[in-house]
Amino acid sequence: MSNELEEKQKKIDRLAARILNLARDNIVVHLRFLDIALAAMKLIPKRDIDVMATDGISIYYNPEWVLKAYSTEPQMVARTYLHLLLHLIFFHSFSYDKLDHVTWDLAADIAVEHTILSMELPAVTVAKDAELKEKLRLLKKQVKGITAEKVYKHLKVNELSEAGKIQWYLLYHKDEHIYWKSKKEVSVELEKWQKISERVKADLKSFSKGKLGSEEVEENLDEATRQRHDYSELLRRFTVMGENIQVNDDEFDYIYYHYGLSNYGNMPLIEPLEYKDAKKVRDFVIALDTSASCKGEIVRNFLLKTYDILKSSESFFHKMNLHIIQCDNEIQQDTKITNGEELSAFLEHITLKGFGSTDFRPVFSYVEELREQQEFENLKGLIYFTDGYGIYPEKMPDYDCLFAFLKEDEYAPKLPPWALKVVLDEEEFEERVL
Repeated sequence: MSNELEEKQKKIDRLAARILNLARDNIVVHLRFLDIALAAMKLIPKRDIDVMATDGISIYYNPEWVLKAYSTEPQMVARTYLHLLLHLIFFHSFSYDKLDHVTWDLAADIAVEHTILSMELPAVTVAKDAELKEKLRLLKKQVKGITAEKVYKHLKVNELSEAGKIQWYLLYHKDEHIYWKSKKEVSVELEKWQKISERVKADLKSFSKGKLGSEEVEENLDEATRQRHDYSELLRRFTVMGENIQVNDDEFDYIYYHYGLSNYGNMPLIEPLEYKDAKKVRDFVIALDTSASCKGEIVRNFLLKTYDILKSSESFFHKMNLHIIQCDNEIQQDTKITNGEELSAFLEHITLKGFGSTDFRPVFSYVEELREQQEFENLKGLIYFTDGYGIYPEKMPDYDCLFAFLKEDEYAPKLPPWALKVVLDEEEFEERVL
C-alpha cells in the first residue's frame, strides 16, 4: 500500500469516527435513557462489511459507507446507529434459537423502525419514512403491538411472497445481522445486555415517561426483559414416582430367560417384571381464577395446552386423579377427572362460575381438606391460572405450586418466594381451537 493511499484511508477513518461520534451525541441528547447502552459499545472500523454491525461487544462500521451516507443523507448515520442500538437493548441479536432467521431479521427490523418512527426525532428522520409509516399503519391493523416477537408470529402465519420480503427488507433493513447468534453462544454478552436493558427501562420510566415514543420503547423492553420459562419443562416438576404396568427391560435378563426355554422346554428361569417405576403425574390440581378478569375461552385453551403438553410427554397414567378447581374469592366448583375422555368432555362443555374478587387462600385450604380425606395418594403439584391480583396464602405448602400468568404486570401483588412463576403468551391461547 502506497503512503498516499494509506494517508487517504487514515483521513477517511478520522472523518468517519467524527461523524459517528456526532451521531452518538445527537442520540444521547434526545434520548438520555440510552446513555448507558451507548457507553457500553466501542466503535471499530471494519472494511469487510457494507454498513454497520454489532456482536454485542463492539459496533463495527465501514468508514467509506459512513462518509457516503453522511454526504447523501446526513441523518442516515444516526438512524442506523440508533437502529442497531435498539436491536441490542431489545435482545434481538440473541434470539436465534429455533427461529427462522430470515423472518426474525425482518420482524426485528420492523419493530425497531416502528419504535424510531414513533419518536419523531429530526436527527434520525430519513427520506423513506413516509412510506415506512404507511406500511406500519396497515400492519398495526393486523398485529396488536409492534414488537419483534409479535411481528414474527404474524409473518409466520401470514407469509410474505418473495417480492414482498424484498420490498419490506429494502424499507426496514439498516444494519447487518452477520454477528447475531443464539443465546447459548453469547451468554456473557446476553447477561450484560440484560442488565443494560433493565437500567434503560428504569431510566425510561424516570426521565421519559409520557414523552413521544417512550411507550413503544417500553413495550419492546417489556417483551425483551419479560421473564420467560419453558412451560413444558416446568410441568415436569409436577411428576411423581408411580407404578406403570409395562415390561421392565432395564431389569430383565434375556440370557437366563432363553437358557431356561432351551433346556427345560417352556419353563423360563426368570419371568420379566410386569411393571416398573416411571415418572408420571397421578395426583394433580389445576386451580382456575374465575374472577371477572379471566376470560372463559382463554381458560379453556389453557387447560387444553396443559393437557396436550402432559399427554405428549407421556406424563399421565392411563388413570389420573386430576382436580380442576374453580375459585374467585371462594370455591365455586371442583371437577374430578380420571382419564382423557372425561377431560375432553369437561372442556367441551366447560362453564366458568364465579366472577367475584380473587382470593387464592380458599383453594389451598380446600386442597388440604381433600388430603385429609385421603383423596390424594401423593399430591405433587398445583397450577394456579390467574391474573395475579389476589390474596396469597402466607404458609408454604409441602407440594410444588406454579402460578401461570397471561402477562407480566408490575402492579400485581408480589408472588410468595416459595411459588414458581410462568408468564404465558395470551395470543397463543386466544388462537387455540379444539
